[in-house]
Order: sequence, then C-alpha cells, then structure tokens
Amino acid sequence: MIDLFFWPTPNGFKVTLMLEELGVPYRVHAINITKNDQFHPDFLAIAPNNRMPAIIDSQPADGGPPLSVFESGAILIYLAETHGRFLPTAPRTRLATLEWLFWQMGGLGPMAGQAHHFRHYAPDPIPYAVERYTKEVTRLYGVMDRRLDQRPFLVGEDYTIADMASWPWVASHERQGQALDSHPNLKRWFEAIAARPATRAGRAVGQDWTADGTVTSDESLRVLAAHRTA
Repeated sequence: MIDLFFWPTPNGFKVTLMLEELGVPYRVHAINITKNDQFHPDFLAIAPNNRMPAIIDSQPADGGPPLSVFESGAILIYLAETHGRFLPTAPRTRLATLEWLFWQMGGLGPMAGQAHHFRHYAPDPIPYAVERYTKEVTRLYGVMDRRLDQRPFLVGEDYTIADMASWPWVASHERQGQALDSHPNLKRWFEAIAARPATRAGRAVGQDWTADGTVTSDESLRVLAAHRTA
C-alpha cells in the first residue's frame, strides 16, 4: 500500500497519474499547503524540503521497513522501477527518459511555477517578471513542440514518466499565458494524454478540496506521526 501525502498541484498530480496508470492501491492524505501544513515536523521527517508530494511505501520491494520518498521525480522513478513500467530498461531510451524527466524538474516546472506566481499571486504587479517568465515558458513549450514532431511521446513510441511529469504543468497552460494552438505537436500530445482514463482519474484527486479550512491535514499528520515513531 502506498500512502500519498498530497495537495492538488501539478507536482502532486504527477504522482496520482502514475499511481492510476499502475493500478496499485494507494491512500491519499491531504497536506494543506494553504495552511502551511507542509512545515509540520512530522511531514518534514519524510520531506525535509517542506514540499509535497511525498509517499510512504508500507511494503517496499526490498522487504525492509516502510520506506518514504520525497521529490516528485524521485517518486516517479521509484514507482517505475518497483513496478517495471514507464521507465524503459534499454540504456539509451532509459537515458532519454531521465533526460526529459530532469528537464521538467529543472526547467518546465520551476519556470511555469514562476509564471503562475507573478501572473496571479504576486502582491504587487511586476511587469518585468511577468514578461520574463511567460516568455521562458513559451520557449520551453517550443522545445517540447519540436521534440514531439514525428514522435507521439517525449521519448518515442511509449508513454513514460517523462510525459507524466510534464503533462500536469501543461494542463495549466492558460494560467501561464500560453496558447496550445501555437504549438500543434504539443497540443496533440496533451490531448492524447488527457484522454487516458488514468489521467482523468489522477487529475480528479483532490479537485473537490477547498482552501477555506474544510480540508485539514489532521488525519495525515496522525499517519505521519505513527510512521515517525514506528
């Protein structure tokens, strides 16, 4: 059983997409980042960078005690290697998958996140920052569009964790000031992944939660406290 500590953000959805594709049992525990629950000591014990998502695998493949994993990219690699899916074993295609996964972790996610922030959340408008990060996301979308010319997915014929990592960020394209019609290969890729049943199920997780305190992390923190003292 996988315990997923989650809030409905692009990084969180990477992991729900993967778990739904794998069809493995998992339990979702809210970490309400709007209430700063990610700074609770019990969560920091498994996610020292105070960022969700994080997981606890209660039955890891090595037969040892429950294993926690933080960082969405590391979680995707861990789940792919544990279940033997969505991360190719052939050396060259495996390397390409990891290249595009790390491209998302180091580029698309951080830059799109900055575009989100300065376009929607900055206390005072900063036109320079809005322009800078919006243009950088446009450039990154262009990188993906060129990569997807004549191949269905980022690595080739097969859907991989590289696609799962990038798709949730592209799902928020309008809030980043992007138009998919300007990137036809990217739009085709985006729509193909959106149509997958696992994508629809993974994207639905937590969508009915609210930021007004209705969803709390009390149960999540009890689970984490139990893990910390086990």
